[in-house]
Amino acid sequence: MRNVVIGFLGTQLDMGKRRRWRPTVDLCRTEGFPVDRLELIHDHKFNRLAHSVKRDIEEASPETEVLLHRMDMDDPWDLEEVYTKLFDFASDYGFDEDRERYHIHLTTGTHVGQICWFLLSESRHIPAALIQTGPPRGGDDVGTFDLIDLDLSRYDALQQRFDQQTREYGDLLKGGIKTRNVAYNRLIDRIEQVAGLSDAPILLQGESGTGKSELAQRIYELKLQRRRVKGRLVHVNCATLRGGTANATLFGQRRSFTGQAGTERAGLLREADGGVLFLDEIDALGLEEQALLLHAIEAGQYYPLGSDAEVTSRFQVIAGASGDLSAMVSEGVFRIDLLTRLNLWTFHLPALRDRPEDFEVNLRHELAQAEKTLGIRVGFNSDASEAWLRFASAPGTLWPGNFRDFSGAILRLCTLAPRGRITRAQVVDEIATLERRWRAADTDQNSQLVAKYVNGPVDPFDIPQLANVLHTCQTSATISEAGRRLFAVSREDRKSRNDADRLRKYLAKFDLSWAELNDG
Repeated sequence: MRNVVIGFLGTQLDMGKRRRWRPTVDLCRTEGFPVDRLELIHDHKFNRLAHSVKRDIEEASPETEVLLHRMDMDDPWDLEEVYTKLFDFASDYGFDEDRERYHIHLTTGTHVGQICWFLLSESRHIPAALIQTGPPRGGDDVGTFDLIDLDLSRYDALQQRFDQQTREYGDLLKGGIKTRNVAYNRLIDRIEQVAGLSDAPILLQGESGTGKSELAQRIYELKLQRRRVKGRLVHVNCATLRGGTANATLFGQRRSFTGQAGTERAGLLREADGGVLFLDEIDALGLEEQALLLHAIEAGQYYPLGSDAEVTSRFQVIAGASGDLSAMVSEGVFRIDLLTRLNLWTFHLPALRDRPEDFEVNLRHELAQAEKTLGIRVGFNSDASEAWLRFASAPGTLWPGNFRDFSGAILRLCTLAPRGRITRAQVVDEIATLERRWRAADTDQNSQLVAKYVNGPVDPFDIPQLANVLHTCQTSATISEAGRRLFAVSREDRKSRNDADRLRKYLAKFDLSWAELNDG
């Protein structure tokens, strides 16, 4: 294949006044590296020198074809101008990699030109290796010649180092837990890629207890390592922002607003300047706060409470939500413009029950955490470990609290373990405790939902069924849709399939109507 070299004319070095070494001419005489074609770029002010260098190359290396390219620069130290003109040159060139090998001569030209050559080569806009030449050393007659190929796939050691670093970043995001769930590992790989390259907001969605807060902390640590942020991580629990103090907590307030000493506040957004603002449970934030927050995120400026002057705070955003934000937009309780701003990168964290492969590794992790907390060594008896993992991964074990339930259970087992060994009897007791708590919580939620709509007592037998009906009505667009969902099985055995009428009659037993539920 033919060797093609592209480079700038050396307006000082190629004159050869200071020393006999002329980099462009000597490059074409390099032993073992024949230059079949030289593309020499020059400004019109150095047209005479360019033709002189061309003649000298043709005399010293007759087999080298020299093509001169005039490229006038208003300011050769202006990065934008130089890059634009070299980019246009590359776009119009017509590279033929099947027949020619391309190289860029870095030795000549300004430092700005060298930076632009590097960027164009690294991005493969110019599919070329880099050449750096130097004057002869000591008593040598031949100058130095170094070839640098930026195609990292050709450097096994470098590629292995990058792969290792990627694994380290993934381990950081997973908290050092060697997870086995394919979908979760793929999710972490995507988050690592986005967090390391983008400053755009990240939205973490998932059930309560799936680890959104812990993952946000690790994303921040990754950004810190990758030098994408310098400031701190500020954790905001949006569920606690209620009433008149919400705006002051977020945006701060001036002392003059109340006239009382000690009432001035910097605000959480100011504390997040240069760092990351983690908006935990953002689905619990009020509409007024949502509007103010959107402006602060987009503009990087906002007004503290009682202030006539805007404050500037630049921060990256991670938001966490347990609820369905799209459904909340439809219900009018979440702003669509804020959701649009947040969901450029949305990641759905799977529930614990959807990661059965990871129960064993998470068990080891929680044991280690419990040992640090308690300051003792704890282990499972083999039959106890089998019983626990069988229960944990069973299809009927839903883990409604996800990792909060799981880690709490392990901590209780470790605390009560006789002589540092968890027994099967303990596991049986803990399983009974969890199931009892889950039933109570489920019953309590159903009772609260029924009490919201029904005045008067309801038989305990009817509460779970009525709660299911109410929930279905709340999440259906029409009464017909709700009826189809509720009577999907029994309707097949009926001659009349008027599901809406059946639902109306059921609701009437409790003095309820579709309109009442739909408005609520």
